[in-house]
Amino acid sequence: VQLQASGGGLVQPGGSLRLSCVTNRFTLEHYAIAWFRQAPGKERKGVASIGPTDDTYYIDSVKGRFAISRDIDKNTVYLQMNSLKPEDTAVYFCGTLLLGITPERMNFDNVGNWGSGTQVTVSS
Repeated sequence: VQLQASGGGLVQPGGSLRLSCVTNRFTLEHYAIAWFRQAPGKERKGVASIGPTDDTYYIDSVKGRFAISRDIDKNTVYLQMNSLKPEDTAVYFCGTLLLGITPERMNFDNVGNWGSGTQVTVSS
């Protein structure tokens, strides 16, 4: 399974970015996809995930600011990030959760395949 993340960049606090994770239709139809992030010197942690039935899950610190969605026709999962804060700065990765793992069970050990990372920097 291939996943390609993109969309990162430098943005001021309060700004917005939209990340994209391109995969294939079969993966989107059968697996939950999650976004993780890893700040320098810290562990990679889940941020948001979406399942094959469009059920979603967010960690508390991004609820109301981030929105995960997917477009089956474009084979893409998006992470819309609004009201960005300096503490959101990290490399963001997308990954497929293991078959049968639901979005609320996203964690590092439940990822079957990792995509590339994209750097998000929130700074004035």
